[in-house]
Amino acid sequence: MAKKEDTRLQENKESFSPVTFFQETKEELDKVVWPSREQLISESVAVLLMVILSATIIYLVDEFFSWAAGVVFG
Repeated sequence: MAKKEDTRLQENKESFSPVTFFQETKEELDKVVWPSREQLISESVAVLLMVILSATIIYLVDEFFSWAAGVVFG
């Protein structure tokens, strides 16, 4: 089985066809399971909330260390 794949890869490397490339790309995109609108919105909101939470924590830690450095080094 590996020999078949190796032969196919070698053939593809030798002769590149843009038409074939786009046909295969379309075939692969047809296999993709796209999320529903509700799933897309809910996951986008979750990502935004996590980014906001992470940024807030980083900001607070930075402010704390700035305050501590000011106290120590005056």
